[in-house]
Amino acid sequence: QVQLAESGGKLVQVGESLRLSCEASGNITMINVMSWYRQIPGKQRELVAAHTRVGTTNYSEFAKGRFTISRDTNKHTVYLDMDNLKPEDTGAYYCAVNGLTVQPGNFLPGQYWGQGTQVTVSP
Repeated sequence: QVQLAESGGKLVQVGESLRLSCEASGNITMINVMSWYRQIPGKQRELVAAHTRVGTTNYSEFAKGRFTISRDTNKHTVYLDMDNLKPEDTGAYYCAVNGLTVQPGNFLPGQYWGQGTQVTVSP
């Protein structure tokens, strides 16, 4: 059973930095894409950034220049470093993975989600 465990969300002040982590577990041998999404109060869930197994990254416009996604492939862990945080970054941040292969070599279709970690940026 695939599980995603996010951590790192907390209350911070405007301009501070924060690192979110997400570890995937469940007899995983390979993950194609690891991503971060967020849901701001009153808005739909939106992509923050994505990282493919071969190292390609993709950022939403609001994340460019302030957020950095990175990944430890061996640990099945993805990180999101957020700098210069703003009150409008407040929300729940979710980790998602897709393109999973699990032992003994089975490909799992679809996308898997974590439970989310709350980031609150105080003015």
